[in-house]
Amino acid sequence: MQVAITSRHGNVSDHTREYIITKSEKLLTYFERVTAIQVTVDYEGDHVKIEILVNAEHKHNFVAHDIGDDVPSTYDRTMHKMEQQIRKYKDKIQDHRRVLSINKIAERESSKAESEEPAT
Repeated sequence: MQVAITSRHGNVSDHTREYIITKSEKLLTYFERVTAIQVTVDYEGDHVKIEILVNAEHKHNFVAHDIGDDVPSTYDRTMHKMEQQIRKYKDKIQDHRRVLSINKIAERESSKAESEEPAT
């Protein structure tokens, strides 16, 4: 997974850059199909605008952005929005219709087949 950080109208310190990379990599715990993360820090006068783009396999980009006074707190709010989007998408694609898991169904079928075999 790649984490790319770009800044407009200013520079991101090394400490802040490491903070962003560390926090961004935690998205893999929510959704393992994340392939790339693009973080844009835009300094607009006395405010900071942060935008996060996440590319995932078999899905269009996830986008989250927020405006605040400093980079770390604004990034945390933006990351929270991104986590919510990813959790909602993951919940949507999971199959919740089954009462039993696939493994339990397979075990029942195999035990049923074994009990139906004629004894010789």
